[in-house]
Amino acid sequence: MKTFIIAGASSAIAIETAKQLQQKSFKVIGISTKHKTFNYDEFYKIDSYAFNKFPAIEEEIHGLVYFPGTINLKPFARFNNEDFTKDFEINTLGAVACLQTYLNGLKKSNKASVVLISSVAVSAGMPFHASIAMAKGAIEGLTKSLAAEFAPTIRVNCIAPSLVNTPLGEKFINTPEKMEVMQKKNPMKKVGTPTEVANAVFFLLNDESSWITGQTLNVDGGMNHLKNS
Repeated sequence: MKTFIIAGASSAIAIETAKQLQQKSFKVIGISTKHKTFNYDEFYKIDSYAFNKFPAIEEEIHGLVYFPGTINLKPFARFNNEDFTKDFEINTLGAVACLQTYLNGLKKSNKASVVLISSVAVSAGMPFHASIAMAKGAIEGLTKSLAAEFAPTIRVNCIAPSLVNTPLGEKFINTPEKMEVMQKKNPMKKVGTPTEVANAVFFLLNDESSWITGQTLNVDGGMNHLKNS
């Protein structure tokens, strides 16, 4: 049986990913700073996504996804050091800590897959996204570096979504008017769903993507490159 670790396990996209993995009879271990919200095969609640906070898991690990993220948007002049530090710690240093904790388990598999989460804001360039774009830009750089370092035994890829209909993005779409505005901004005229992003994560975790590594897959309705006239 294959074993997968999902950090940030309480998020909507994480739960959809876990459902797909369990449908294949894979073992899914959830890790979250929040309480358990899904029937993971094993679940660990931790205080933070910091070094030395992740539980010891000694078994062979076939895949790992790091979901924790933030959406902290405001004019650049209003950001302070605490804002930048918090976003970087959760999005980037947390991913580093998670990977370092479970690297030996991933190596045991000899063909493991890691999926990290970026944002369309890195490639598209969006106002008020300075902090999250900086943190997620580092994630994309980390993806390429580790993919080169870990090949051929561990694949490392990244998903860069646009706005998704999840609790994290709820404040941007919590009225019909806000939803309409966000839909119009997207070339596909829609806001993404957790399942649509989970489908991409599931693909990158599995053997069907065995010749793909070091890539950032934009799951964003075309926001990263297409002009929305």
